[in-house]
Amino acid sequence: MADDSGSDGPAASSGDSGPELRGVDLARRALEEARAAAKASGKAVGQGRASPRKGGVRALRRRGWSGARPDERDPQLLSAVAGALAKNRGWSGKVAEGMVFGRWSSVVGEDIATHATPISLTDGVLSVQAESTAWATQLRMLQAQLLAKINAAVGQGVVKTLKISGPAAPSWRKGARHVKGLGPRDTYG
Repeated sequence: MADDSGSDGPAASSGDSGPELRGVDLARRALEEARAAAKASGKAVGQGRASPRKGGVRALRRRGWSGARPDERDPQLLSAVAGALAKNRGWSGKVAEGMVFGRWSSVVGEDIATHATPISLTDGVLSVQAESTAWATQLRMLQAQLLAKINAAVGQGVVKTLKISGPAAPSWRKGARHVKGLGPRDTYG
């Protein structure tokens, strides 16, 4: 005859006199018993599949799990990747020179950038042309501050000195042919 005590398998055989376990509680009890048996035999308990095994975190990275911390396989900013590429290839000097021209308004400020334009950068000498002689004079007085701003933005040694010029004087030359001399001004006085 069958036992009418109403108990089910593992809960009845464990010898507990507590309430009858069903569903999740029964699974939790079975898991606890399995962990206790594994711990008694000296095995790692409760760490699951994603836990570090032999080799620690490096073993996980080799298998393809990045974890909670960013690493080199995560998406990177384009500026960081381009900077690293330029540094590895030895292009840093040319990139820094290009930044002087490309970021001129953010380097020196909008007010100065609207009245002065960088023309060339040769051997550390940056040629800047101002729109008027007044602005050229003002920029010559601010030359030390401008040089400090440029070096802070693009790096030390890229720009060593500034050569500031005003607008070019109008030419009296007209046409393709020219005769040496003062031209139309030689008749004055």
